Amino acid sequence: MNFKTGKNEKPAKDTPLKTKKPFRRRISKNDRKGRKDMRRLISIMAVLMGVILLGAGAAVAFLFLSRKEEPEQNMQQAPDISEKIEIPAQEEEIGSDVTKHIVTAGGAVWNSFKKRPATVELPENAEDFADITECIIDENKRISVTLEGDGIPKSDDKYYYLFAMNTYDTGILEGADYLDRDYKNSSINLKTSLNYNLAGSRLFKKFVIAVKKDGQYVPVSTPSYITNPEAIARFGSVYQQPASKKGLLVDPNKLRGSELEDLGVKQAAYNIPVARLLGPTSSAAYPTIYYTYNGKTYSFNGQVVAEYDIVFGTLTSKGITTTAIILNNYSSAYTQLIHPQARGGGSAPYYMFNGAEESGVEYMAAVGSFLAERYSDNTHGRISNWIIANEINARKEWNHMAYTDIETYVEEYAKAFRVFYTAIKSVSSSARVYISIDQQWDRNIKNNTNYDGRDILDVFNRNISSKGNIDWGVAQHPYNVPLTEARTWQGSRYVEHGAGTSMITMANIEVLINYMKQEQFRDTKGEVRSILLSEQGYTSHAGEALQAAAFAYAYYKVAAYPEIDGFLLNRETDAGEEVAQGLAFGLSDGGGRHKQIYDVFKYIDTPEHAAHTEFAKSIIGITNWNQIIR
Repeated sequence: MNFKTGKNEKPAKDTPLKTKKPFRRRISKNDRKGRKDMRRLISIMAVLMGVILLGAGAAVAFLFLSRKEEPEQNMQQAPDISEKIEIPAQEEEIGSDVTKHIVTAGGAVWNSFKKRPATVELPENAEDFADITECIIDENKRISVTLEGDGIPKSDDKYYYLFAMNTYDTGILEGADYLDRDYKNSSINLKTSLNYNLAGSRLFKKFVIAVKKDGQYVPVSTPSYITNPEAIARFGSVYQQPASKKGLLVDPNKLRGSELEDLGVKQAAYNIPVARLLGPTSSAAYPTIYYTYNGKTYSFNGQVVAEYDIVFGTLTSKGITTTAIILNNYSSAYTQLIHPQARGGGSAPYYMFNGAEESGVEYMAAVGSFLAERYSDNTHGRISNWIIANEINARKEWNHMAYTDIETYVEEYAKAFRVFYTAIKSVSSSARVYISIDQQWDRNIKNNTNYDGRDILDVFNRNISSKGNIDWGVAQHPYNVPLTEARTWQGSRYVEHGAGTSMITMANIEVLINYMKQEQFRDTKGEVRSILLSEQGYTSHAGEALQAAAFAYAYYKVAAYPEIDGFLLNRETDAGEEVAQGLAFGLSDGGGRHKQIYDVFKYIDTPEHAAHTEFAKSIIGITNWNQIIR
């Protein structure tokens, strides 16, 4: 254009421009071909990008019209359509291949958009919208939470949000900060730091995924706890595989003697009342043990801990697999361990643990971690099995809490159980942790303020499974009915061979085994959970032969069921308070004299068992031990 005249002017074709002629390099034939190929490649890529953008634009427009509520969500979900496209060297092959790639890429875009989950309204109970299918500590020691749902929920924006909640929280706290977020899809994975053993530790938290709806965070899943605390355990193969199922509630006064070796004890159980462990000591010989956990320091009584060191150290040195029973005894100095609804007092010697308050959770976590650390190697002894509380279905007798419906009662126990489980397994990966019930199975007594063992297991299993399944076991006490009756084989209207039986004793122990074999009760690997018969005894009040025969009957049944991991007899020596009630359970009497049951116990798991149990057949009324197996 001529800026003076405003007219477009072109020089004549044969008139040279009055400019200096530039230097022009001669272009070879190969260079000309290369430039031609380059221009062709640029053209092809331009066409391809045009088609892709056109397809993407059409898809976005379609989705915008059909899903106006979340246009930005649909835009962000477009798949990655960048592909490595090989351009053929030969000019005659370019056309067909390019067309094929264009069609494939465009089709992939369109198919991806067609497969995108539908946007749907949240249900009335928003927590039912999706499921947390995995809540674990990953290989990088971070918390990884996976959510899967059917469709994409309508909300204020395009994100899912991850929150951590306390054990006792019933919802997302107002003003809480989310830990991670991601674009909504039918399946997402969110992550956050674990902060193990720091003031901000999330090891004992439960996690929930939410959306923002009307300016508020609304959970779209049931909260889930971490299910693999063993992923960070410092101790691996702690579990001491017992040589047999034969076990005993040991007499601490006989620990250092030779009786346990003489009896061939393979398993043992011992109580740990928690409040007894806590607090400073005034003994210079046994100074206070200070233990820092999650940024707080706790004091443990050095003298009491030394006593347990002797017990567990001695048992371990004798090759005995040890079970510790963690009990919540009352102490005015540590009421934070007592559940708020149990502080009113009751007739039970032990109380419901406190998972309802932060102070209770902190103390349980510290106690569980301290004990697991101290007894996970051979320095102070080794504990393989941990039982949390005693016979929890017997609320009035052994696990006091104000009476409430069974769902609430189990929920409070489950909170505490999971804290101890997580604390123990995060230190000792192979340790086993058990819930405890007695022989009262399905009594259905009207106005009963205790609970049936069957109902406890049902509710506990549902509770744990819904919030992150873990590998808990059941420790049951199949005492006779009544306790003063040694003849297990004798018929009783309370003892039947179906799931509706009122009581479970050794006469019908297969009921418990079959119940735990049900699919809904299987562990995370699909196997039957560990069953430990952790306490049962037979009185010699009506004669030592009956007591000895009862033990033989029980042990032969235990040996026939591989699902049972241990049988711990109560007890090594008669207890005076029990004898007064007609319950002379010991292998020896209070003066140390061995009863008839002593030798039966000693040889029952050896090749010499038959010679020491033959007498029992006539008492029981059988000719072959196979007759007692159902």
